[in-house]
Amino acid sequence: MCRWLAYTGDSIPLDDVLVNPNHSLIDQSLMARDLYLPGPQWGTQFRDHMFPTNGDGFGIAWSGRGGRLWQYRQTTPAWDSQNLRHLAAQIESGCFLAHVRAAPGGLIAEQNTHPFVYDGWMLQHNGEINDFAQLKRDLVFDVAPELYPAILGYSDSETCFFLAQTYGLADDPVGALTTMIRRVEKARADHGVTAPFRATMCASDGERLVVLRWSSPDDTEATAPSLFHSFGPTTLHTKDGGDEQLPDNAQLVVSEPIELHWSRRTWHEIAPQTIGIFTPGVDAEFTAIEI
Repeated sequence: MCRWLAYTGDSIPLDDVLVNPNHSLIDQSLMARDLYLPGPQWGTQFRDHMFPTNGDGFGIAWSGRGGRLWQYRQTTPAWDSQNLRHLAAQIESGCFLAHVRAAPGGLIAEQNTHPFVYDGWMLQHNGEINDFAQLKRDLVFDVAPELYPAILGYSDSETCFFLAQTYGLADDPVGALTTMIRRVEKARADHGVTAPFRATMCASDGERLVVLRWSSPDDTEATAPSLFHSFGPTTLHTKDGGDEQLPDNAQLVVSEPIELHWSRRTWHEIAPQTIGIFTPGVDAEFTAIEI
């Protein structure tokens, strides 16, 4: 599985959350923890094994001058990229996404690397549409004809992005992402696919974060990918043994807490089957996903 983070709030250097914390996203690209522990003990222990490394590429996307969205993506491992560290130290933004990819059996190419950016929106994904090859034709044919030429890669994640765009992401992001999930679940049912659709996604217009956590209703293991958020002047523990405080209005959403020792007071689990909207300085608004 992949790992990602998303930030919105006062402008900060990207490396404040991407590089400096003592279990940063770059560290997670080399050794992410297994957080799929069900039941009331979430966050207090881990399974005995680790996930495979997330070394199949990385990317960042951010709101820059004039609110325009920019991206930088590579197919090499994040842990071995000096360019990523240099960029993260120099780029300041009030809204950005970052992603490290694990693509076992998938095509490693820049076009398949997250985050995706198109028409004022950016999106990243952790999880997968199992048996996507069986569903791909039906799903891609639902993408609006005027959007179809913008699909550059072959991944289920990019298909989900353009389905959401087709269903009105700019006007009603919660409705569009819900409709996208319904469409994937209908395709699974139509083709008799029993393996579940599991996902955490973050879409952003450069100001707010629209985040979902999902696993198919027939997922017997109920293993929606992990997702946590932190709000306000969070103090992060850094690699040099110090502390770093985020702005008062910060909203930070992560696949996995970016600290080695963390507490429920700082990091809050996002419930499965929900969509949340995160706006700087405002409590998140959550909506149950009903299909």
